[in-house]
Amino acid sequence: MARDIQERIKKLIIDSRLPSGASLPTEPELMARLGVSRNSVREALKALQAMGIVEIRHGFGTYVGPMSVAPMIEGLAFRTVAGHYRGEDSLLQLLELREAVETGLIARLAGRVPEADLAELDALVDRMDAEAASPEGAVRAETDRAFHAALYRGLGNLLLGEVLEAFWDAFHKVRTDLVDVPQDPRVTCRQHREILEAVRSGDALRAERAIREHFGNIRTRLGSPAPRDTSNSSFDR
Repeated sequence: MARDIQERIKKLIIDSRLPSGASLPTEPELMARLGVSRNSVREALKALQAMGIVEIRHGFGTYVGPMSVAPMIEGLAFRTVAGHYRGEDSLLQLLELREAVETGLIARLAGRVPEADLAELDALVDRMDAEAASPEGAVRAETDRAFHAALYRGLGNLLLGEVLEAFWDAFHKVRTDLVDVPQDPRVTCRQHREILEAVRSGDALRAERAIREHFGNIRTRLGSPAPRDTSNSSFDR
């Protein structure tokens, strides 16, 4: 019953073409429309709020939520931490998931990244070089993240961008909490510059190799061997 009410409210949002921030019918209106009790409506709305589908503003009403992937980030992070403490290679599994996605996309970018984005990527790699040469001697996670976000922006897929951000957030949140992953900033800079130059040159195979090397380096830093390649295709980062 609870799941059915949630689905009917979601259908109401879709059928009414309601955007994020739009006001939903009041609880009495939902009770009358759905033919259910107030408690049932409230339970359904609470569940939908947890998923980011609706937003309950006490004293004001209920609105269509941001429908972000934030719950996905929290779920990925929690699953990875729980798996780690059960003795599973959950951090590696999350890395491989992100690797598979990025590997499948990089060839599409070769020779197609807009000049403005290439200029931004150049600036980010230069920033990595400066950070590597600083007293801290490490590339900042924010710079690395900005590089990957700018790299895939040209695909024009907003949902893809959110999913990649979710993978990034979950992986780095868990990595920071669970594992001290050593980093050679010179290798990090070189690999990102190679990815950039491969994409700029339009060489899809070179871009795939660069991504594969990058992910392989992270896997090595995690202390895990590279997966055995059972086909002629590759999942790289």
